[in-house]
Amino acid sequence: VQLVESGGGLVQPGGSLRLSCKASGMITSVFWQYNMEWHRQVPGKQRELVASISTDRRTNYADSANGRFTISKDNSQKKVFLQMNSLKPEDTAVYYCAFARPSGDYEYWGQGTQVTVSS
Repeated sequence: VQLVESGGGLVQPGGSLRLSCKASGMITSVFWQYNMEWHRQVPGKQRELVASISTDRRTNYADSANGRFTISKDNSQKKVFLQMNSLKPEDTAVYYCAFARPSGDYEYWGQGTQVTVSS
């Protein structure tokens, strides 16, 4: 199983990006059993949890993302998304998706996708 992220890039402040994470090699009946998360990391800083979506689609957001970012998933496509609006320079980071068991144990991480917010 591989988590493959896409959708990162360079965007101006105030712009939007939609990140996707596809669970390659995972069957659909397994996909929905995971809690899914988006994290981000800036060089020299700890990785930060940005948003999560549970198996029953309950969502949670970091204060920095609340009101601007939306996490969602499509079980049939085996994808999880992060819609990011009103982007700020401080959102610049490498974004990672992660799958965790309901116990909290992480099983899979993506390779990361760079998001740069700059004019």
